Amino acid sequence: MGKTKIHRNIAKLNSIDLFYFDTQTEGPVILCLHGRWGRAETWVDFIERYGQQYRIIAPDQRGHGLSGKPASKYTAEEMAGDMIELLDFLKINSVLVVGHSMGGRVAGYLTALYPTYVKALAILDRSASGPANPNMLKADPIPTVDPLTKDWSLPFSSLSEAMDFVQHATDSKLSYQYFMNSLVETVEGYQMLFSSQAMAAGIAHDVDWFHLLPSIQCPVLLIRAKGNDAVSDEDFVEMQSLLSNCIAQEVSNPDHNVHLANKEEFYRYFDEFLKKI
Repeated sequence: MGKTKIHRNIAKLNSIDLFYFDTQTEGPVILCLHGRWGRAETWVDFIERYGQQYRIIAPDQRGHGLSGKPASKYTAEEMAGDMIELLDFLKINSVLVVGHSMGGRVAGYLTALYPTYVKALAILDRSASGPANPNMLKADPIPTVDPLTKDWSLPFSSLSEAMDFVQHATDSKLSYQYFMNSLVETVEGYQMLFSSQAMAAGIAHDVDWFHLLPSIQCPVLLIRAKGNDAVSDEDFVEMQSLLSNCIAQEVSNPDHNVHLANKEEFYRYFDEFLKKI
């Protein structure tokens, strides 16, 4: 099997400019959506696995990477709308959507709100639950400070300082690499490519979306990491009960990056899902 070439481009859409990976290969299309603070880069191994049989599209979502970072609320509805614009731009009308973490939420909204575009959905380590008091989190003005990175000493003065700081700020090698994918050198020093405002707004507008699940009729794969608190036992069971065509799996490694922590196990589950759809 040959190595899959990744083509990079920027789609100038009506609402935003979106940077994206595109294998431009023949076959059904898989749209891959990264998590918060992430980039398309997180899907490189996935692309190597499936890029010869499928066309893989992996964007930097709004507020992340090389895509536009407008001041907005960064709701799941808004971000799902970006994906529809991107698919229309590429003249693609049918996809299998795979979303990790925040990307799983966007993928869920995309499938529920635009069902004619989505033939199958995979949600990776993402619950449909939201904050206990969502109305308290929708205050105006929109928050601008990312609660995760607000105490980071940005910009870093050197690459070695950045590497050392991020290593100590993250809890695994995969998380370290996840953030390093967004590190960029600027004239001020080393910065993160994601927008602090985008992260803050997205977190503030992260609401419960269990009510959308019954409207999703296509095949759905739910995968969670065993021993990670991203998806509780209760939420995992409830999501399965609300989805009419669902397969649920659990990856033994507790790392939140379920598609990277135990690749053999993840790909076995994903291959089984592909065969069924």
